[in-house]
Amino acid sequence: MSVRPFDWRDLPALHRYRNQCLFLDSTRLLTQGPTLIPAGALFSYLAMAMGIFTFQSVTNGGSEKVVLLGQVVHPTGAACARLSFLTPASAVESASLPELVEHLTAAIGPRGATHLLAEVDEQDTAYESMRKAGFATYARQRIWQLPAEPAGSDEEALTWQAGKSKDVINVRTLYCNLVPGLVQQVEPPPVNRLRGLVFRQEDDLQGYVEIKYGPAGIWVQPFIHPDMEKVAERLVVLLKNLPYRRSRPVYLCVRSYQSWLESALEDLGAEAGPRQAVMVRHLAMAQKTARAYMIHALERGHPEVTAPIIRRILRKL
Repeated sequence: MSVRPFDWRDLPALHRYRNQCLFLDSTRLLTQGPTLIPAGALFSYLAMAMGIFTFQSVTNGGSEKVVLLGQVVHPTGAACARLSFLTPASAVESASLPELVEHLTAAIGPRGATHLLAEVDEQDTAYESMRKAGFATYARQRIWQLPAEPAGSDEEALTWQAGKSKDVINVRTLYCNLVPGLVQQVEPPPVNRLRGLVFRQEDDLQGYVEIKYGPAGIWVQPFIHPDMEKVAERLVVLLKNLPYRRSRPVYLCVRSYQSWLESALEDLGAEAGPRQAVMVRHLAMAQKTARAYMIHALERGHPEVTAPIIRRILRKL
């Protein structure tokens, strides 16, 4: 078995298997489209600048040669990288996958990545192959395609507004209340800039949707408090007033800890996708370390003047 970075010699293999990809990043797939993602391999020579790493594994198994290509995308400074695709899908179950994943993780580790994420249908045979390659499930999700023209009123359009810096604390509180701790270890709450819309009811922030745009579609990740009323109607208002939508399809990702939203999506006529396992391979383990801190209230005090103990004893005598 040999594993090496993708180069121009591998273009025929990429072209041959371009329609046999197993896509493992739903956000990129639905916003960028299935054609642009494999094309990212052409920029592998700029891997350190663009954060796109593509490797090819070749195994000579008897009379048949097994080829498997894989790609990882790691934005500069991000803690998480994403396994973008594997191709051909028929070779994912081969013994080449673990070694290919090892080389991909070795490429992103020095860049500061601590987690490698992948999303795969639970019923797909690739699910077990990913587990054997060191991935573990930390969440489950289902992706819904929203209707182009939902029925409903848009009278409450102003209830969804662009998130601002003053909303960050409230959004973080909402996130921490809704998202299990196991997920927060991999996907921490937003820190500075909000990339979506917030919903307020009587000055109480009850919802936040993160939005990602692409030429092929729009990705919406909701964080909705269970106390929100008329959820289906709020989603209609959101869909009708989504900024920069144009004619692109809208996909809404529902995690298992927000599964109660699915009944509202069914009422809207949204189309459900297969149930997916959100998997992670940890590249580093967090450890607690002790650190000394100065308590200023104590450090600024002055020691009291006390008499020696022997002097007190002599006075008593």
